[in-house]
Amino acid sequence: MYMQAIKILYVEDEPFLGKIVKESLESRNFTVKMIDDGQLVLNAFYHYQPDICILDVMLPNVDGFTIGKEIKENNPNMPIIYLTAKSQTDDLLEGFRSGGNDYIKKPFSIEELIVRIQNLLSLSAVSSLTINPEHSIHLGAYTFYPLKYKLDYKGSSKKLSHRETKILKILCAHQNKPVDRKEILLKIWGDNSYFNSRNLDVYIKKIRNYLAKDSTVKIVTLKGIGYHFSVGN
Repeated sequence: MYMQAIKILYVEDEPFLGKIVKESLESRNFTVKMIDDGQLVLNAFYHYQPDICILDVMLPNVDGFTIGKEIKENNPNMPIIYLTAKSQTDDLLEGFRSGGNDYIKKPFSIEELIVRIQNLLSLSAVSSLTINPEHSIHLGAYTFYPLKYKLDYKGSSKKLSHRETKILKILCAHQNKPVDRKEILLKIWGDNSYFNSRNLDVYIKKIRNYLAKDSTVKIVTLKGIGYHFSVGN
């Protein structure tokens, strides 16, 4: 899905689980560095410079929440996913208080983990694009203002709904790369039910119509996969 392999720092002290997850992620073209001791994580983080961290909570010497706090102090924008066998509300809240962006309860499926990784990376890419309220994204003859919910075309403006804006932001974050349909559904609606899938079809059709005045801006449906958003090709 990505032109360059995403670098994952994966911290897990269960050797069997760690081996399975690491090999599964590598088979999907991620690059993975696995650490099994909490005391060794920060040194590995500084040298490896990952794109995202996956931290088990229960670790020898230093727990995952403590590691997450230290990582966020040094790099506030680093996406962090916590893995835990616990499901208590207090543990969940502690995870988010310590800088976690997502939280997965063991056991989990590799597919779920991958969707969550892609989700966080997309949000991270979009947030870096839209820090300034005046920030604009040029899409051919169009100018997209994400924080203003606005799409301009040669002096005229189209006001976008919240969901239209979120979907277009996701497409922009994946420009010239395939984006998984399920990923959009989980990000916008929280599930990939048939009803929400049909809703997504409606929104994509609307956005295509909004962008129809410039033939170089295209949203191509990839059957069985999702969409390919391109500009100027």
